[in-house]
Amino acid sequence: MEQFAEPIFHVDMDSFFVEVERLDDAALIGKPVAVGGTGRRGVIASASYEARAYGVRSAMPVGEARRRCPDLVVVNSAHSRYGEISRSVFEVMRSFTPIVEGISIDEAFLDVSGLRRHYPSVETIGAAIRSAIRDRVGIPASVGIATTKFVAKLASKHAKPDGMLRIPAGTELEFLHPLEVTEMWGVGEATERTLRDLGVRTIGDLAGVPFGLLERRVGSAAARHLASLARAEDPRPVEGGSPTRSISSEGTFSVDIDDRDRIEREVLRMCDQVAARLAKAHVAGHVVTLKVRFSDFTTITRSSRRAEAVSHTAEIWETAGELIGRAGIAGRSIRLLGISVGDLVDAAAVRQLSFGHERRDAAAEAVDEVRERFGPGSVIPARIAPQPGIDRSRRRADS
Repeated sequence: MEQFAEPIFHVDMDSFFVEVERLDDAALIGKPVAVGGTGRRGVIASASYEARAYGVRSAMPVGEARRRCPDLVVVNSAHSRYGEISRSVFEVMRSFTPIVEGISIDEAFLDVSGLRRHYPSVETIGAAIRSAIRDRVGIPASVGIATTKFVAKLASKHAKPDGMLRIPAGTELEFLHPLEVTEMWGVGEATERTLRDLGVRTIGDLAGVPFGLLERRVGSAAARHLASLARAEDPRPVEGGSPTRSISSEGTFSVDIDDRDRIEREVLRMCDQVAARLAKAHVAGHVVTLKVRFSDFTTITRSSRRAEAVSHTAEIWETAGELIGRAGIAGRSIRLLGISVGDLVDAAAVRQLSFGHERRDAAAEAVDEVRERFGPGSVIPARIAPQPGIDRSRRRADS
């Protein structure tokens, strides 16, 4: 039996947070809805297609979103519910193929090569996956089908909302070249400006730029990356693994903060939240990342890879504290902080290989047991315990 010519799928949930909220409140169906912070400093995390028609987008301040769409319904995020629905979606995808590479809570790549004996075409597989997600979970999904990850992801974007698009093998350039160059991985604002100076507007324009010129303007690594994608070259395979690449916590502050002690306490609190979520998921991670958004909306990240996977508060904080020192925050006002732990692995396997930290691990596991029985707030680090004179309501958690 012949191999599928386009074995790579990109499955993406449409307006995932909004659709989860609509599962629990049918009155939201058909209305312009956004999920995000409802406070003065809140930002949009997800917007329905009805809201997007007014120009509402993710990362937009809620105030601006309301000005653009006066009838906008803004709903506070329900993180545990999103995780629950995400797990259900990934269970559906894994019921078709074990080769599922989670990219985020609401999207994944699939390799369906092994299904060629069970389905007559990739379109029938895509239709079956979309139908199964709709029937078993209750939310819509769009599917892109192609020969490579890059093209499949763009195909799913152009299939939205609630659609499916296959790019037949051999027609990749026909699909890619008319698209705006900003749709490519790795083209941010700075790179876009550089490319526009070269007269590049579309991916096709980029494909026509001599490599030497491109290399001089954007550097060797970026030039190779962009030139390859413009030729539809993307050899990366779909790698099965955890449906979530990282577990995170972040918060936007109603008033910008710049006090170092306050910053450290907030980051420690987030480390503790991430540790609780890692314990609940029975995973640990090798990469700790600090996210900082300053008052001018400039956002930076600092990451550190640990040889031994971490899962407990003290372990995460040890690295996070170092990252704070590397972030260049002195004298700058901060509106958002976040901590994530990525490159996740099974926690049981990690602890089986851990030596010399028996007392530390025993204490951390005792904390996990208490939290599982009495709730996540039953045990917290002393440094972040409520203190007289500190208004804890001045922070809003976004995740």
